[in-house]
Amino acid sequence: MAGARDVRAFVRRLGGNAATGVRRLAERAVVGRRTDRDTLWLLVRLRGDATELRPSRFSWSSEPRLPALVDLLRALEAARDDARVRGLVLRFEGGPATLVQAAALRRAVVALREAGKAVWAWSEAYDALELWVASACERVDVAPTGSVHLLGFRTAQVFARPLLERVGVRADVVRIGTHKAAAEPLTRAAMSPEQREQLEAWQRDAFDRLVDDVARGRSLAPDAVRAAIDEGPFAARDAAERGLVDDVRYPDEVEAALAAATPNARRGAAARAEGEDAPLAPLVDVAAYAALCGGDGGWHPLLRGLPRVAYVVASGTVWRGRGAGGVASQRYGELLAQLRRADEVRAVVLRIESGGGDAVASDLLCRAVERLAARKPVVASFAGVAASGGYYLAASASAIVAEAQTLTGSIGVVGGKLDLSGLYERLGVRVDAVESGARAGLLSPTRGFTPAERGALQREMRVLYDAFLERVARGRSLERAAVERVAQGRVMSGAHAREHGLVDAIGGPLEALAMACERAGLARGERYALDVLPRGPGFGAWPWLRGFGGSRAEPGLLSELGRSFGFGERARLD
Repeated sequence: MAGARDVRAFVRRLGGNAATGVRRLAERAVVGRRTDRDTLWLLVRLRGDATELRPSRFSWSSEPRLPALVDLLRALEAARDDARVRGLVLRFEGGPATLVQAAALRRAVVALREAGKAVWAWSEAYDALELWVASACERVDVAPTGSVHLLGFRTAQVFARPLLERVGVRADVVRIGTHKAAAEPLTRAAMSPEQREQLEAWQRDAFDRLVDDVARGRSLAPDAVRAAIDEGPFAARDAAERGLVDDVRYPDEVEAALAAATPNARRGAAARAEGEDAPLAPLVDVAAYAALCGGDGGWHPLLRGLPRVAYVVASGTVWRGRGAGGVASQRYGELLAQLRRADEVRAVVLRIESGGGDAVASDLLCRAVERLAARKPVVASFAGVAASGGYYLAASASAIVAEAQTLTGSIGVVGGKLDLSGLYERLGVRVDAVESGARAGLLSPTRGFTPAERGALQREMRVLYDAFLERVARGRSLERAAVERVAQGRVMSGAHAREHGLVDAIGGPLEALAMACERAGLARGERYALDVLPRGPGFGAWPWLRGFGGSRAEPGLLSELGRSFGFGERARLD
């Protein structure tokens, strides 16, 4: 049996080298020779479609999609040391979808500039997140008829209690935690003072960071940026006069400037293809670059495999089950168990984007993470929200990395039901039942909780809350009293969570990967294969095609060809 596994592994590595050879040929055709210097610009079209999981390999759209966020960031990291890459062009068409995506992208732009690369930005119009990222660029341009909507941030909640009362519905809720506000939209007509206080604190952190970064990037005083926020929006030329952007330009004018700034570009083929008057800026779409260069682990040793790092995306509501939606406890529990047994997997990054869910499912997955962390490093990486059950999942990880703008915490428990008795009465509906047991109707929507039932639920939730506190205290090596002081359902920014010991470091996917590799004993710069899990659906025959010459981490031969040559030699800015 072991011999058969060895043979299969040898064949996979042999196929991996075949795929690498094809990838290198495609790379030479699309990107250029390794010896070329300052010959191309990477084009990143930001449409708000950078997903956590890798997008489907099958798309009927002719437009190239952004790679998964981790693959995009790794591609930009690879570009820092790639002599062929003169710089990066950010084309905003919707911008980053979240604060944490913007933070990770801005950090990547700063790293590129520190490595000596030029970074330009162009957009038809900028909003606050887009300008936040763009402010780290060397040059920021906007369309002549465009605008800058640097309007700050707004956090709103919709409260349905008045509507529920109008139709005769009442939310009967039990909670443990003075700040546990998950059910407030159903039980209140406006934010509670506790909820308003914690959301204001979180948003203030993000707003102050926006002001400071834009001021620093655009060489403006923070007060000038605050005034621009309060007095906006601005037409393009007004924004340029205020220093929010550098100039107003059309896309062809930007491309002409890029071409002029690229003295070593190979232009003959592009000129013949586009015509003598066409802009000749050598642009390569980042999706092609990511497929060919960003995740290229290089040649595989035939007698041993490359070390592997798993990047597990847990996104959505935590619930008990095995289905494909959200964070299903059985599905993810089995995945984590497989990673625990896989000797070739040296470390795991658990990327969490979840506001919580079922308490039992969260505890089961926390235990699965604990068992996995006992065998190999597990670094939790928080996306936009990792709160309540989302934080519970990470409590037993070896380390936790969050963005400063991440919304996290919410260590508390809440539950309840909708009492529909008033609605039934208005509709003329009667429900009659036969019950055996004093509390058989506890979960019935035809009535609220009795005082005895409410007391029983509170006792049950207190047990869950105590278990949550114990998990966090043990996993974070904190005193239980210290955890309880920041618990009670409080939400906070990643920056504040770090101050309280709930988070180890500020960063995104790349920082979490670096920490996981370091804890796994991988040398800095050592090659490894990255598995992004769980995998998306595909056609029935595709798994064996995808696996030819590849692995769970690297696309196979056929998929690589499709992702590579579909973009052609020239990308366009407009």
